[in-house]
Amino acid sequence: MINVYVPRDTTALSLGADAVADCLAREIQQRGLSARLVRNGSRGLFWLEPLIEVDTSRGRVAYGPVTQDDIPALLDQGMLEGSESHHLYQGYTEAIPYLQNQQRLTFSRVGITDPLSITDYRNHGGFRGLEQALGLKAAQIVDEVERSGLRGRGGAAFPAGRKWRTVLETDPERPGQPWSGRKFIVCNADEGDSGTFADRLLMEGDPYVLIEGMVIAGLAVGAETGFIYLRSEYPNAHRILTEAITRAEAEGYLGSNLLSSGRIFHLYIRLGAEAYICGEETAMLDSLEGKRGMVRAKPPLPAHHGAFGQPTVVNNVLTLAAVPYILAEGGQSYADFGMGRSRGTQPFQLAGNLARGGLVELAFGVTLRSLLYDFGGGTESGRPLRAVQVGGPLGAYLPESHWDTPMDYEAMADAGGMVGHGGIVAFDDSVDMAQQARFAMEFCRVESCGKCTPCRIGAVRGVEVIDRIIADQDRTDNLALLQDLCHTMEMGSLCAMGGMTPNPVRSALQFFPDDFTRPAGNEGG
Repeated sequence: MINVYVPRDTTALSLGADAVADCLAREIQQRGLSARLVRNGSRGLFWLEPLIEVDTSRGRVAYGPVTQDDIPALLDQGMLEGSESHHLYQGYTEAIPYLQNQQRLTFSRVGITDPLSITDYRNHGGFRGLEQALGLKAAQIVDEVERSGLRGRGGAAFPAGRKWRTVLETDPERPGQPWSGRKFIVCNADEGDSGTFADRLLMEGDPYVLIEGMVIAGLAVGAETGFIYLRSEYPNAHRILTEAITRAEAEGYLGSNLLSSGRIFHLYIRLGAEAYICGEETAMLDSLEGKRGMVRAKPPLPAHHGAFGQPTVVNNVLTLAAVPYILAEGGQSYADFGMGRSRGTQPFQLAGNLARGGLVELAFGVTLRSLLYDFGGGTESGRPLRAVQVGGPLGAYLPESHWDTPMDYEAMADAGGMVGHGGIVAFDDSVDMAQQARFAMEFCRVESCGKCTPCRIGAVRGVEVIDRIIADQDRTDNLALLQDLCHTMEMGSLCAMGGMTPNPVRSALQFFPDDFTRPAGNEGG
């Protein structure tokens, strides 16, 4: 029987994948064809979604982007035999340059397996890392993660092994509360940065790799309980993760007797409530505990005093999902990828005005220019690229003179940018960078938790000042005032929400000054 794959990823669904799958299933039944429909994850080649893949003796063949109206002709022209005759034929999936030129470690199974099949997961190397970890002492697991050089795949890029060792060496408090005397693993899946979707893509396309990574983290630090803090805007990921957890429990990969080892790890999902600030780890922990998501002052750090006042590992999805490879293949194998202090791979997410948006996993060191042109294909509009924001809404806007900087944490920081979660949003030459600076302040105004004055009030004043600059009201004085305001927000804010909002504003002022000095009423490129 031939396997035919149609993604159930959110992006594919938004482009009609369910209708394609339903039509394909009907045609297969009506024609009496020997084919089995598999709903896989997306390969991350979003400009080709919905992408249908067909198993052949020579490998998988791809067709896309497919609509339900294309199905009868595709079948008539030999899609199930891998025919090249239809105009939607894309060749062998693995040979598509966008995919062939990647280095997929964390995303090695995404788009290949049935996301909910444990058999599929195991047949493609799944749970080997967990099996290795069960034969090691806790400190040895941490040693392997430290050897890999893995750093948090969020904003701060803190060494994961160092954080884990801190939690391992910290004793939980025992004041008699319900959660006392425990340690916790918390996965920050509140993916809210503009242009980012890697967490969602992975949770929907390979949920067991996240589950496995969290179980290994628990073994490493002595935690028996984990939480996935998932944004409520990801209902599809929620359904898939919930089913995956149920199946993992039934097969002994979660619960009170992990693979008959006597070890324990229970995993739960908690939904956020559409608040960007809960992507900040301490606000997330407050929300997890049932409180309003407010940033906590640090110290104490969550590694010492985190969820419910106990030692807690807080990592995001991509960090934890990298761990199974590290334990299965060894920390040095992971560290062999990358450059400098940036080891391993980073899933970069291409969004904005690009011809080929999607996910690209590569070792650190690739240039932004290569991502934009070799993978992204330049702008969708056909106009010249002008600015690129890397690292989410708190990242700098970078001009072309910075696009040859290697994508590694230190090199990007030296250039005034940040890697962050790997989101890349591109703009063509029609963009008004004064309006983009205003957007940064407005975003902070809307999303601030309100706890500290520089962020809560500074963002409101920032919008007002930029509006006066755009309207040419005392422009020179207001430009100076905006710089002073950015300094106050940077130095006085409690967390990165207010402290990093000046990054996009300052970069727009530095690299695109003409957009702030054009006559009032002449906005736009």
